[in-house]
Amino acid sequence: MRPIRLPEPPSGLMGMPEIFEGGVNVIRRAVVIGNGSAGSENQSLGLVRALGLSDKYSIHRVTRPRGGINEWLRWLPVSVHKVLDNLIRQIFGNSRLVMSLQGRKLVPFPVQNGGHVGLSSILEADARKIASIARETFEKEGPLLIVASGRDTISVASSIKRLAPESVFVIQIQHPRSRLDRFDLVVTPRHDYYALTANGQQEIPRILRWCITPKEPPGRNVVLSIGALHQADSAALRIAATAWHDELAPLPKPLLVVNIGGPTRNCKYGSDLATQLVGSLQNVLASCGSVRISFSRRTPKKVSDIILQELSKHPKIYIWDGEDPNPHMGHLAWADAFVITADSISMLSEACSTGKPVYVIGSECCKWKFSVFHKTLRERGVIRPFTGLEDISDSWSYPPLNDAAEAAARVREFLAERGLTLGR
Repeated sequence: MRPIRLPEPPSGLMGMPEIFEGGVNVIRRAVVIGNGSAGSENQSLGLVRALGLSDKYSIHRVTRPRGGINEWLRWLPVSVHKVLDNLIRQIFGNSRLVMSLQGRKLVPFPVQNGGHVGLSSILEADARKIASIARETFEKEGPLLIVASGRDTISVASSIKRLAPESVFVIQIQHPRSRLDRFDLVVTPRHDYYALTANGQQEIPRILRWCITPKEPPGRNVVLSIGALHQADSAALRIAATAWHDELAPLPKPLLVVNIGGPTRNCKYGSDLATQLVGSLQNVLASCGSVRISFSRRTPKKVSDIILQELSKHPKIYIWDGEDPNPHMGHLAWADAFVITADSISMLSEACSTGKPVYVIGSECCKWKFSVFHKTLRERGVIRPFTGLEDISDSWSYPPLNDAAEAAARVREFLAERGLTLGR
């Protein structure tokens, strides 16, 4: 009997039968390691999307004890924090002290599968389990791409790499501060290296220089971006434009979208910035057809109260109440111009990917790497300060930021050097 011979795989770009696709050199799936922060997880999802794996990933989230004193302990490593929380509960049980320390309104130890947030598809991040899955499915499914972002995910992502080095390709987004060799690739903004510049060194007191990171220039496994990665690419904006057409398309033009964040350690402000924003917006209303304002979860009540009191009754202005569906993606798609507070690198990065005018308020309140980020955007002609003297009907443009796509291109280059490709 003649042996059965399979046909030779076709050449060129005509496609390939499934039996010839893949192998152990093709990445077809990804695991996103999240930390519960929308800003961090959005970066990982943005990269996964840019790599063409948006329908082939799962999310595993690092969880911390929540509520009460736990909010003061969140700077501890996650593993230490959980051990300490467990110790407190074992010693004091369900006493009033424990209820006080852990907080009454927040779940002290979130359940697996994201049950406390109603997301059954989100699993607890367990490095050993993920590494085991990667090893056991390697021959059939190929390598597993791990994408993590945020401080709490560093130990999990690096542990997966240590436990399954031949079965995973690990990308850490945002600078992990030390031992970058624990990851296959690190994607981080250029301004994270501000501490190594001459100006950065001058700003750091000599006594504190030992604890400031990074301490070395970016190595070969570091991909530098300008801002934050995100999911607001052209395809996503086209979908949002359709979804929000009925509500936003009829609005008088130009449509000015105002996104208000909240003060941070390196961007400190309060009611004074809210008062300044109100005055500047009132000055430009004559050149606006309509204005849409959104607050973030970080916006202080004293800031939002001023905005609501002064602007909520103006016929041209709509302020999102946080209750209806979030219009953020619709705003990105339909806005003619943006005003954004300087504290949010994520919101600025998204707006600057549209190519539309972006005005920033509060840059003078920022320092350290935030100032460097704003300076970079100004030098590229991407942003302008919001002074209240602008004519919003005067449009201007620039080459849009495209950090996720550019980072994805670099990832593909690194994968190719390892003999790996991305599956469709």
